[in-house]
Amino acid sequence: MTQTVPVPQGLPMERDSGPFDPPRRVTQLRDARPVSPLAFPDGHDGWLVTGYDAVRQVLADTRFSSRQDLGVVHVPYETPGMPAPTEPSPQLPGLFIAMDPPEHTRLRRKLTGTFTVRRMKQLEEHIAEIVERQLDELAKLTPPVDLVKEFALPVPSLVICELLGVPYEDRADFQANSAQFMVKDQTIEEKMGAFGALNSYLGELVTRKRAEPGEDILSDLARQEDLGVDELTGIAFLLLLAGHETTANMLSLGTLALLEHPEQAAELRADPELLPGAVEELLRYLAVADIFFRYATENVEIGGETITKGSTVVVSLLAASRDPERFEDAGTLDIHRNARGHTAFGHGVHQCLGQQLARIEMRAGFGGLLRRFPTLALAVPVDEVKLRTDMNIYGVHELPVTWTDTAD
Repeated sequence: MTQTVPVPQGLPMERDSGPFDPPRRVTQLRDARPVSPLAFPDGHDGWLVTGYDAVRQVLADTRFSSRQDLGVVHVPYETPGMPAPTEPSPQLPGLFIAMDPPEHTRLRRKLTGTFTVRRMKQLEEHIAEIVERQLDELAKLTPPVDLVKEFALPVPSLVICELLGVPYEDRADFQANSAQFMVKDQTIEEKMGAFGALNSYLGELVTRKRAEPGEDILSDLARQEDLGVDELTGIAFLLLLAGHETTANMLSLGTLALLEHPEQAAELRADPELLPGAVEELLRYLAVADIFFRYATENVEIGGETITKGSTVVVSLLAASRDPERFEDAGTLDIHRNARGHTAFGHGVHQCLGQQLARIEMRAGFGGLLRRFPTLALAVPVDEVKLRTDMNIYGVHELPVTWTDTAD
């Protein structure tokens, strides 16, 4: 039963309930009206979906399209540097996150064998070695240090570079361009400049892979003659961006959450077998890839509301994963909780392809940090940590930490 609540004017963005919780207004909306009308800054009347069941319904229903070339997909927050969309965006080759079946199915199928649980299990030992090497480098530094720069970003960047066959020495450029691409409030020239730079770099890389393939994912894809270079480039863009941005932010924000819950960090340090469950709970609790868009291709009823054809639908994975209708005491971090069923990796055909890889990196990352740095602590007050509220993937810009000694 929905209550009468004011229609929000734009998507509430401010993290006014603390660094880990959804914006207060989003939580209030979910509890009162989990499928809520949303007034967009450009005048569009769309929808905000925050309830667990409703979010899963939207993400599983093919009448909600991921394509941006079917109709105008409106942006639910002010972007002063960006012109308001007045026509559909062109469909970019290879970016299967913005496709529907059957095109989405065709491209994703090319990668499902690569990211199987079994293949990822085989990589687990190697990923643990990468983490340990980075922890060795961290231990050589004199604190305080920025954990994002020295650990949380390098680990997934190293892993995805090795997997894809991207030279790690090129990381400064692709990390800078990826970060720029993720900024919400920027001019169209800045965003397309970052996209263009990444695209031309990856285009040259996949062309080389096609001429001289190696033992990596991009080479495997380049051997498939039914994929054009433009499609290969789009796939590479998606895998590189998603492969380091999301996990890097989970490692840094997750470490902050553990430092703010020292009794749970101590339990994990004492019993590493709790790590797999703790990783699921951190994913549920933080859901750094929070906001996704869909386009209604026809009238659809969700949660007692009729979403009209042509509407832009905004879903919040974080609000859904914090829904008390699904998880008891959902606003509390509890590493003993069975958090399975959380929406941090999405749901439906677009559920995150690299989720097993991310889990392995997080288990190794959090486990290694807790073991090697038992006295790890924030080097600044928590309210001075710079939050990524200005980015499309949430996290922290920097995480200054300190310690008094390191363990073996």
